[in-house]
Amino acid sequence: MEEEKKAEYTDIIALINSRYDRLSKSHKKIATYILDNYDQAVFMTAAELGKKVDISESTVVRFASGLGFEGYPEFQHALEEWVKNEWNGVAKVGMKYGKSTQSEILTSVLNSDIDKIADTLQNINVEAFEAAVDIILNARHVYIIGLRSCEPLADFLSFYLNMIRPDVSCVKSSSMTELFEQMIRIDASDAVVGISFPRYSMRTLKAMEFANDRNAKIVALTDSERSPMCMYSSVNLCARSDMVSIVDSLVAPLSLINALVVALCLRIPEQVSDNLKKLEEAWTNYQVYSNDELNYLDDEPVLKNPLTRKEYE
Repeated sequence: MEEEKKAEYTDIIALINSRYDRLSKSHKKIATYILDNYDQAVFMTAAELGKKVDISESTVVRFASGLGFEGYPEFQHALEEWVKNEWNGVAKVGMKYGKSTQSEILTSVLNSDIDKIADTLQNINVEAFEAAVDIILNARHVYIIGLRSCEPLADFLSFYLNMIRPDVSCVKSSSMTELFEQMIRIDASDAVVGISFPRYSMRTLKAMEFANDRNAKIVALTDSERSPMCMYSSVNLCARSDMVSIVDSLVAPLSLINALVVALCLRIPEQVSDNLKKLEEAWTNYQVYSNDELNYLDDEPVLKNPLTRKEYE
């Protein structure tokens, strides 16, 4: 019986995810913090965790008991075991690349990324891609959500969408409450682009659920149709991200975002051209690129006010 219990709690994160919707409001606050910050929560006592989420120590203990643990120490041990397995990704890297030369590692990693782009290209749903372009173009306001390791992808997409169309927001937050505050005006005329890959961000999922409840159109950029991101999305764009490495490979998702940006530009070329001209004028008028920066012309660095030989000496 004890062995069955241990097996049940091997993936404690999956256990929390499976029970999340049935948790009380205070227990959801604890669960959300653990799911998004397991690397910090694993070292916290019940009192420390409670203080972090502004909940009593006794509530944290009841949270652990509600998941089936005899107490918080047993829960913390299960979380510790899960984190050890997660961090063992470093050991997996050693098994794959331990005897490789630096050159072989370079070739192996780049070829692995090439394979992921090729697999994404082969399996991408073209109709979903076209629908995503329509949704982004026709929305009144576009909200982009990508947290933790996906934040650079969200920033990249937000940067270029702001050049293409107005009313684009990259939602950034360290708490669920702040996410909702930034999306409080969202409705059926708006769209959300949610970006998340394993391990999926609970904050991103809840933000997408919130948008879905408000009837907004949702584009999910994730790893597969089995992703929990697809529960709330109108359109799913799937790109491979798995890799035996210390970090996730996000080359294929980034390539898919590049394709989205290009497709959007080609749909409204006059508008994009006009926006870029206005940006160029602003950069010039307000000296965004200052005069002391190098300007490479004809392969020669040129300074607006070059030093004379006397000043140099």
